Amino acid sequence: MTTAHTEPNYIGVFWWLLALTVLEIAVIYTPLAKLIIVILLVGLALTKATLVALYFMHLKFERSTLGLIALTPLILCVFLILMLLPDIS
Repeated sequence: MTTAHTEPNYIGVFWWLLALTVLEIAVIYTPLAKLIIVILLVGLALTKATLVALYFMHLKFERSTLGLIALTPLILCVFLILMLLPDIS
């Protein structure tokens, strides 16, 4: 038996995504070290991806198991990148 959920505020999510995009553009033009800029951009991109997954892919209204299935490739990707960092540098 499934329960109905209320319609998400898609316009509100759109405005948050737009604000995060403007923030990403602002970060590019800041006089910070390259590593800090990259960390900020990756963090903002992950935040935007989370918003899209939660609201537009309706993961917020699903069971937590489906969220874990969606999160597993991200964890694997981060693990592989961290394991390859010594070889890259």
